[in-house]
Amino acid sequence: MLQSSLRRRLLVGLATTVFLAPALIAPASAAPQEAAQTTVFDIQAGTLDAVLVAFATQSGRTVAYSPTLVAGRRSDGLRGRFTPEAALDRLIAGAGIDIHRRGDKGFVLKARRAGIAPITTLEAPTPIEGVTAEEPNQLAELVVTGSLIRGAGNGVSPVVTVTRDELDRSGRANISDLLANLPQAFGGSASPDTALAATDGTGSNLAMSTGVNLRGLGPSATLVMVNGRRMAGSGLTGAFADTSAIPAAAVDRAEVLLDGASALYGSDAVGGVVNIILRKDFSGAETRARIGVAQGGGAFERSVAQTLGKAWESGHALISYEHYQRDRLASADRAFTANADLRALGGTAHRQVASHPGNILVLDAASGTYVPTWAIPAGQSGVGLTPASFQAGTVNLENQRLATDILPEQNRDAVYLAFGQRLASRLEVSGDLRASKRRNGFAMPGSISNLTVTRANPYFVSPNGSASHVIGYSFTDELGPLRSRGKADSLGASLAAAVDIGRTWRADFYGAYAEEVTRRASDHRLNTRFLSEALGTIADDPATAYSAARDGYFNPFGDGAANSQAVLDFIGSGYIHTRYVSTVTTLNGQLDGTLLELPGGSVKLAIGGQFRQEHFDTRTLAKTSRATETRTVTGPFERKISAGFLELRVPLVGPGNALPGVQRLELSLAGRIEHYDDVGDTKNPKFGVLWAPTGSTTFRASYGTSFRAPSLPEVFEPQDAGPVFLPNAGVNRLVLLRAGGNPTLQPEKAKSWTAGVDYVSGRWPGLKLSATWFDTRFTGQIGTPVYENIYNVLGNPVYAPFVQMLSASNPADQAKIAALLATTTSGGLYPANAYTAIVDGRYVNTGGLHIQGLDVSARFGRAIGTGRLDLTAAATYLIHYKRKLTPAGDWLSLVDTAGQPVDLRAKASATWTQGAWSATGGLNYVDDYATAAGVRIDRWTTIDAQLAWRAPGERLAKGLSLALSVQNLLASDPPFYDAPQGIGYDTANADPLGRFVSLQLTKRW
Repeated sequence: MLQSSLRRRLLVGLATTVFLAPALIAPASAAPQEAAQTTVFDIQAGTLDAVLVAFATQSGRTVAYSPTLVAGRRSDGLRGRFTPEAALDRLIAGAGIDIHRRGDKGFVLKARRAGIAPITTLEAPTPIEGVTAEEPNQLAELVVTGSLIRGAGNGVSPVVTVTRDELDRSGRANISDLLANLPQAFGGSASPDTALAATDGTGSNLAMSTGVNLRGLGPSATLVMVNGRRMAGSGLTGAFADTSAIPAAAVDRAEVLLDGASALYGSDAVGGVVNIILRKDFSGAETRARIGVAQGGGAFERSVAQTLGKAWESGHALISYEHYQRDRLASADRAFTANADLRALGGTAHRQVASHPGNILVLDAASGTYVPTWAIPAGQSGVGLTPASFQAGTVNLENQRLATDILPEQNRDAVYLAFGQRLASRLEVSGDLRASKRRNGFAMPGSISNLTVTRANPYFVSPNGSASHVIGYSFTDELGPLRSRGKADSLGASLAAAVDIGRTWRADFYGAYAEEVTRRASDHRLNTRFLSEALGTIADDPATAYSAARDGYFNPFGDGAANSQAVLDFIGSGYIHTRYVSTVTTLNGQLDGTLLELPGGSVKLAIGGQFRQEHFDTRTLAKTSRATETRTVTGPFERKISAGFLELRVPLVGPGNALPGVQRLELSLAGRIEHYDDVGDTKNPKFGVLWAPTGSTTFRASYGTSFRAPSLPEVFEPQDAGPVFLPNAGVNRLVLLRAGGNPTLQPEKAKSWTAGVDYVSGRWPGLKLSATWFDTRFTGQIGTPVYENIYNVLGNPVYAPFVQMLSASNPADQAKIAALLATTTSGGLYPANAYTAIVDGRYVNTGGLHIQGLDVSARFGRAIGTGRLDLTAAATYLIHYKRKLTPAGDWLSLVDTAGQPVDLRAKASATWTQGAWSATGGLNYVDDYATAAGVRIDRWTTIDAQLAWRAPGERLAKGLSLALSVQNLLASDPPFYDAPQGIGYDTANADPLGRFVSLQLTKRW
């Protein structure tokens, strides 16, 4: 095991190497004039569109072209030192495309007269020299995530691009899975397995969605967009976007901005921005089919997809459909999730005393908890028991993981449509529609209760002559686990218009609508009111058709089939049906172009405004504690946001006035003002500087502020409370856990700094190194601190502001708990004097969160003989991950503790391509860490592999490819963690899937 100090030295050494590489490697004799005229390029092979994006980013030049001009085309990429003109010429060699200059830093691509006719879109501002009037000249310019300015190229903020080819090589079925595997991502919440393992402290992921949590700042602090448009929120609070709703077949690439960006995009862009860009430039047809299976059973995947694209002289259209299905992964299919008794794996027992058969509990006045005192004997019907039948000093224990799932069943149908049409020489309209219907189902631990049984029950027997007893009882054997089925319907639509104003200026307008509708149905649940009636503790209710005297009493003293089906059907007739609706409507207008010319290049400005309306409402139908159905309507909650924004790029030094040691010097400024009709105004600037001392080395730095407005449910959600058993000094205590919104919440704010260097080698073509230092400080972060560490709340002085201890002998305490229970939906489960504390889990503005760390990456590619080798590596090292629970509290270091981010995550891959074949090997690494008690959790290293074949030749085989992929090739189990929830791995830093083999067939027509 590498010690922490040694790991730090290795990471610092690697970072130093990356930062000093320009000085150590760059040729000292390079003439300033030559450096000013050439650039070192490192562009991977791929679609021509993706290659041109990379060229524009690395060269800092503007490239304008019609999307349909490059549709269906590929490029071999480029590595080495070239002038931008020579590099572009090589990239499009053989494509039948001509290059036209636009000023000093721009290129326009057009189809050759003898070749195909280009399909043009409205983008370019003026006619281009040498092009006849009959030729269309309004062409699209590239806009990359992290900038609002067309053709701005690479900026001051680090951006990681996940390409279509990388998604295919990963062997993963969804873009959400690939994003979660980034070293900068953290899996502690907003994922299906954290929801089903009950380790997601938010408890809001009822839709079994998958979010993106960059830097561990929370999924709500990462803004997720599709084609630059906001998605609606998912789950109980609508606080994060569901990336699993995106059809993989329609994905072109994902751009991940690793910096605060509220100055550009507004709320939520605190930890970064994920912009998933869907295909638009595809021409022809593509069919995909995929199957995948996990070793050990469960999670069987299958998917089929069909994409069709068509281009005509003045426009283009595309439609893509995908069906995806994955079977559930049962807890029993994995040894580390099958049993809450983890002693066989080196842990402790987490089985519960609410069991079947049950235990007779006695209230211990000293500890204020119910203690199992007599065990109800097993293997008997509950009839004819005597006081001597009960087993004093013996405890029945229940495996609550029995018959549960760790991954849900998923079934998704998704369709995506996109179009563009030039209506006039200076006007183009475009739009897209994305819709998905996702179905899911899963099983969670069954209902438990502390039953109060009196002599009114004919089966009642007391081991000590008491008139009543409390029994800890589990209904899993009789009612089954809590099964839930849900639907999540996601919709996104936008309509845009672009108007060429002339003299480099363009106006862009769009309207967008996003909607997420989640429905959840959980039937055959315990109804506590009906249970009390069946036990005889309350009189027969004439409102029900059931009579205990006629239809049978519930017998809590038996094991096996002690109760008739009629009794079980009655007490198990409870249900909860919920519907959550989240919508976002956006109107956006922007103007951008060249403000003036400087010796270093064009000063570019983007300025605009936006109006946004957010909506959230819930509907709940429940019958779990009353004889009649309870209807709860929450909302609708709505807010209106208006914003103004601008971005300015000032090139002080460029190719026209380069100096020795200053080949490029650029300043950037962005700012955004937003007005919320409920939480007020916020202003956020961002400043950046970019300096290239040589043609191969670029230094960058940025500073900005960001914010996230509280979600509508976080503010307005009705308050409720429920019973929970929490450990304290080795004893499980019953507490009343409060939950709900907080009308006094304020937006959370953050300050972000980044500094980095990028180096592309001229001496060793194909080598690219990058390093970025980042620092983000949250204040007033919105959260529920006790939920995030719920099993360590009692007895911990850090959580004292959120815990009120109760005494059964204090009338004031009993009055307070009784008043709260009267307003809850589960008040009848336990008597008031059974509660030992009230724990406040409502949303609050916490003291803050501070993260600091280092991203490093390397890439190298080279032709070797008749083949090619490509190597990539990336790592994130966290120096600080600290939190303050209250403004007056102390900073707590959470890095390298269970359930929190680890200090080091890394991944690397190597791909060898030889003719029609390619082989890829990947390594994923999560460093070792420890529990809060200091128990070590091992590092986790997994290996992925893929063997792919692309059919050579023509005719039917043309466009055919086949890929066999294996994730976790060596079937490495997650490192053992003795989790309080009774599972044997840390859901925040590992996954339960195991070895997974998939086969994908792709055919382009």
